[in-house]
Amino acid sequence: MLFERRLREGVQNGSITLAFRRWKRAQVTAGGRYRMGSGLMAEVTSVAVTSAADVTEGDSRAAGYPGRAALLADLDARGHDPIHRVGLRLVTEPDPRDVLGATASLTASDVAELDRRLDRMGPWAVRTLELIAERPGVRAGDLAPEVEQELARFKLNVRRLKELGLTISLETGYRLSPRGEAYLSARG
Repeated sequence: MLFERRLREGVQNGSITLAFRRWKRAQVTAGGRYRMGSGLMAEVTSVAVTSAADVTEGDSRAAGYPGRAALLADLDARGHDPIHRVGLRLVTEPDPRDVLGATASLTASDVAELDRRLDRMGPWAVRTLELIAERPGVRAGDLAPEVEQELARFKLNVRRLKELGLTISLETGYRLSPRGEAYLSARG
C-alpha cells in the first residue's frame, strides 16, 4: 500500500485512521504492517469492501478529507474497482527488520543459516548483495541488468534480502545493513 505524504502525516499524528482505495482485490490484510517511509510503519486494523453509499462524513474526516463529497470525488477519479475501507494505526515499536539489520555481529551458525537461505534463493542473492555493497545508492534499474533480472523481479528479490535484515532501501537505490556487511565480511 502506498502512503502518500498526506496519509503518512495523518497516520503519524493520529488524525487519520482510515484510508479508502479502489482495488480489484484487497492489496493489504488486517494485521499486516506496512512501511510508510522515514522509518514509520502502519498496521492495517481492518479491511473490507464497502460502497460509496455507506461512506459517512465521519469516515471521510477519519480518512483526512474535509467531507464526504471530497472523498467520493477522489475515489471517482480512481476508476470503478470496488472500494476498500482500510483501518490504520501507527506502529510505535521498531520494525523487526530494522532491529535485525542493525545486528552487526554474527555467530558461525547465523552465517551458516544465511548461507543456507541464500543458496535456496539462487545465485542471484549473494551476487546482488555484492553488487549493492559495490554500488550503494545506485538506481535499481541500473543494477537489475547486472544480475540479469527484470526491474520488477529485481526489486522483489531485494525485498526478500531485506526480510533477512541484509539490505536497506534508500531514497534512490539500496545499501547493505550492518548485518549485510557483517555477512559478506564473514564469507571472506
